[in-house]
Amino acid sequence: MAVTAKTKAKQKSARAATKAQAAPKALGQDAIALLEADHRLVEEYFEAYEGLTDAAEKKALADKICLALKVHTQIEEELFYPPAREATGDGDLIDEAVVEHMGAKTLIAQIEAGAPGQPLYDAKVKVLGEQVRHHVEEEESELFPEVRAADLDLVALGAKLSARKAELMAQLAPPAA
Repeated sequence: MAVTAKTKAKQKSARAATKAQAAPKALGQDAIALLEADHRLVEEYFEAYEGLTDAAEKKALADKICLALKVHTQIEEELFYPPAREATGDGDLIDEAVVEHMGAKTLIAQIEAGAPGQPLYDAKVKVLGEQVRHHVEEEESELFPEVRAADLDLVALGAKLSARKAELMAQLAPPAA
């Protein structure tokens, strides 16, 4: 029995989700490790989306992408950016990240309101992926190294991020079918 590209994409996403959930725990809830695990998971989702053709599967994965990004941006803005700003003194970098989040939230709202097959739907998902990749590159190459060099308890911060993430996932995730 042949394995389809769609099945491979689903399996890859499932493995990525498992790794993303386990990584922060294995690293003692380090805040940056948790955020980087989120980055990897969403990257996997975007990659898997590109291989889909079925409208229902596209909608389901786009909804997962949107949920993951809404939760991730909220925990960063509420709990990570304020102490990162104070510890690094790099307000410009944090401000830029917040503005990038604002752009992502606009596209997320449009994607959630739309459906595959509608004009620009796939383009919006693709552009969101490109914007997220750019944001991730800046965070991981500029902000995260500055935060690691600062005097922050990343394990304690990671525990806060993890708890808030779980709370938001329970609050925002649709009920299981």
